[in-house]
Amino acid sequence: MGAGLATAGLAIGGHRYSSRLIMGTGGAANLDVLERSLVASGTELTTVAMRRADAGGGTGVIDMLRRLDIAVLPNTAGCRTAAEAVLTAQLAREALETDLVKLEIHGDDRTLLPDPVELLDAADTLVDDGFTVLAYTSDDPIVAARLRDAGVAAVMPLGSPIGTGLGIANPHNIEMIVASAATPVILDAGVGTASDAALAMELGCDGVLLASAVNRADDPPMMAQAMAAAVHGGFLARRAGRIPRRFWAQASSPARD
Repeated sequence: MGAGLATAGLAIGGHRYSSRLIMGTGGAANLDVLERSLVASGTELTTVAMRRADAGGGTGVIDMLRRLDIAVLPNTAGCRTAAEAVLTAQLAREALETDLVKLEIHGDDRTLLPDPVELLDAADTLVDDGFTVLAYTSDDPIVAARLRDAGVAAVMPLGSPIGTGLGIANPHNIEMIVASAATPVILDAGVGTASDAALAMELGCDGVLLASAVNRADDPPMMAQAMAAAVHGGFLARRAGRIPRRFWAQASSPARD
């Protein structure tokens, strides 16, 4: 079971949130739609790509998040090396006065898959520098374990590549990561619809981070509301405990002799 699942809220390092849904700002049609989506989601933590903020109206997004009292989670998307990610995180900490960082280092632009070598290098440096690191990684349980050993505050395995909407391609790997995790596990990337978010929570994840699934939906605020309900529903289902799978049918009300 993920580390934060036994309590009502999501704990990441020294930070506490009542919502287990973390939102992203990428792909939103405009600030008005983004604001309505964030409000509908009930999120208390939202990520902003710092390397793309200047070109994409990042200052307006950050001002909006502050007005809505939503904590900013700066991320290092767009970085290719550990050195770039560390510098981006340090600049974000100075500008936003937060120790939080979503560590994200892509191996290439086609797959946007994490580079595990650069990721582990950056994680070591940032943890030593006092950051609360949420590390975006593949669904490889071994890499997740190495990140945990490095001291990250949360492991964030992908369900499938960013923006694909393919859902959770390898549920068993996510379960293995959850089973061995001493830190929160937050599903990050690949969510396409509400059932994907619910499944992540049923598998034992402590939270879900998503952006495209809401921001590129036909009705983003409505999808944000659906995602919030799905995350909560999946969380409750995990705690309630599903019935065992059976090969043969079993009557819910057995016949009396």
